[in-house]
Amino acid sequence: MPMANLMVFNGPGLPLEQRSLPLPLLKPGEVLIKNKFTTICGSDLHTYCGKRTEPCPSILGHEIVGEIVAIDARHCGSDQQGHPLKTGDRVTWSIFSSNPESYYAQQGMPQKGEALFKYGHALVKEADAFHGGLSEYCVLKPGTSILKIPDSLPVPIAATINCAIATVAGALRVGGELKNKNVLILGMGLLGLTCAAMCKDAGAAWVGTADIEPARLDESKHFGASDTFLLTADHAAITHTIKEKFARSGVDIVFDMSGSPEAMEAGLDLLAVGGIAVWIGAVFKTRSVQVDAEKIIRGLITIKGLHNYNYDDFAYALDFISRNWNQYAFDKVVAKTFSLAEANEAFEYALQHKPLRVGIRM
Repeated sequence: MPMANLMVFNGPGLPLEQRSLPLPLLKPGEVLIKNKFTTICGSDLHTYCGKRTEPCPSILGHEIVGEIVAIDARHCGSDQQGHPLKTGDRVTWSIFSSNPESYYAQQGMPQKGEALFKYGHALVKEADAFHGGLSEYCVLKPGTSILKIPDSLPVPIAATINCAIATVAGALRVGGELKNKNVLILGMGLLGLTCAAMCKDAGAAWVGTADIEPARLDESKHFGASDTFLLTADHAAITHTIKEKFARSGVDIVFDMSGSPEAMEAGLDLLAVGGIAVWIGAVFKTRSVQVDAEKIIRGLITIKGLHNYNYDDFAYALDFISRNWNQYAFDKVVAKTFSLAEANEAFEYALQHKPLRVGIRM
């Protein structure tokens, strides 16, 4: 069998290890992809630093764009939208595969379905190693949603679809109708910036952004932000400003992309009666959020959480970024690009400089 290179994560504090392993024969329904570009997601950094626990050894990287090399004859032969697939097509795919007939998949939550498998988060085995972005190839399992990528969409931007952009699409779905709504977004990483642009695209009347970093707030102005708020400033003054701004003394929806308990608590206080809080960012261990139950009840407040996304969100993400990548500053998201052999340097650069994304080009 032909050999291919991959960079293996053996645990926090250890350098990524370059290996060469044989490509496996495709099993029923699988698709072989030649990875073209991977971006390092925040969760990759959390794993690399030991802030979250993943199987070891593993292949990190799940924000990936690749090119189809081979399709098993038992695959349906089309992508999620019914477009025929062939070798040479440029595609991205869902961060997970699962059993489409299982209970949660049938309830619109395939990311929690049975036989769940997550790319970039799985154990490397001798016969099953190619399932992450930090490798030359990736084998897509049955139950994986695939989307063809238009040629007009730059590869570094397309790589972020199947995590950051699709997750934000899911956040908008659970947040409900956005047209003419007033929205506040907490946390201006790529999730928050994308959320600002998506809310603007969806017709929000006002999009406020908040973060502890002034530079990120400045960036949000290029992603549709109406007003910005520095969270290290006087919280009482920020609350007063926002409540005074709107006749209903608060905003309609607060999206938390930061994962900070303090931010989530502050967001609840900024909601108008009937408001909705959508929590996305808290995907690592932190302290519990303190909630004033009386305020939630009397204010008719709804709190919703979302982890990953469903297939409709995935399609929405592709449509959004295909229409808007050059309307907002998405071309500035990837700060620097490295080769696969330079993956260790890429992670160190990401940790030192904290850009929105670092890219790995195969």
